[in-house]
Amino acid sequence: MKIITVHAERSYDVIIDCDWKSEVLKLANGRSRVAVIYSTAMRDSIRFDADVDAEFHFFEVSDGEAAKNIASLSSLWNWLGAAGFTRSDLVIGIGGGAITDLAGFAAATWLRGIDWIGVPTSVAGMVDASVGGKTGINSDYGKNLIGAFYSPLSVIIDFSWLKTLSDRDFAAGLAEVIKCGFISDVEILRVIEGQSIESLRTQSDLIEELVSRSVQVKADVVGMDFKESFVREVLNYGHTLGHAIEIHSRYSLRHGEAISIGLVYAAELAHARGLIDSGVLDQHRRLLAALGLPITYEATAWPALWPLLALDKKSRGSQLRFVVLTALGATRRVEDLNEGELHSAYERISS
Repeated sequence: MKIITVHAERSYDVIIDCDWKSEVLKLANGRSRVAVIYSTAMRDSIRFDADVDAEFHFFEVSDGEAAKNIASLSSLWNWLGAAGFTRSDLVIGIGGGAITDLAGFAAATWLRGIDWIGVPTSVAGMVDASVGGKTGINSDYGKNLIGAFYSPLSVIIDFSWLKTLSDRDFAAGLAEVIKCGFISDVEILRVIEGQSIESLRTQSDLIEELVSRSVQVKADVVGMDFKESFVREVLNYGHTLGHAIEIHSRYSLRHGEAISIGLVYAAELAHARGLIDSGVLDQHRRLLAALGLPITYEATAWPALWPLLALDKKSRGSQLRFVVLTALGATRRVEDLNEGELHSAYERISS
């Protein structure tokens, strides 16, 4: 078991490679009520056999991004109210990143904030969504536009959950891992070089290293800038176009699949500006494609994607801002890109 401490508005531990039920029961000890929020896919995996003093309430929500909306949140508020949840009670989110986002936001807004725990069950949830204190839901106008910065009491990572993932979902989460390699910890890129999704799934030691390194990257960044004033924006590398593609695809693409395309797009922007060489650009394509992740998107989508870019949370007024690389492990923001440059880069990733 490994513990990484995140220092945000409050400090909390990310507990890696543990038995999630044991850790949850420890943290639930002394509570009157515990709300377990889980997705439909987790239905057969979240029951507790041990006797506990706390009164457990199980709230099932839709799988994936379908759960991250105001209707689901309103239902959760009503459930918490009907069950009599107070400020000393506890919320637990078990599932992928969408579920921990929703559970965390429900906890942040119920009685102006009660304790919550994240139990991520996907690679993306483990390395990104559950760590860092960003909670929220989607709007009709964009992804994660409604939310709050609200740190969990703890994040519990049990690798046994990964056995339940399809190769597609496993690979999608690795896009966030590769992102961490490009923006900060280049050792991640060395570890993943030459690997396929099949080879990685058989090497538990490599998965533990990749997840631990990625969590550490996020913990370091969040510790410097919890509310995304500037430094934390580096974690959005690849996300400006990626989120737009998620919306355009009506979430038929996994988050990591859309981010994979966004990473290549950001590399194209940097290469066109002379900030990175062709070797770094090719490395983006090679590592992501080797895992079966998409690196292109449909050519005809640009007119629809262009206005969606303005909804990116890094935008200031009418000015788009992109995180780009200047070298492996080094980033900067570019704020003076015009539509011609953006469209030209998109044409180079179009299929």
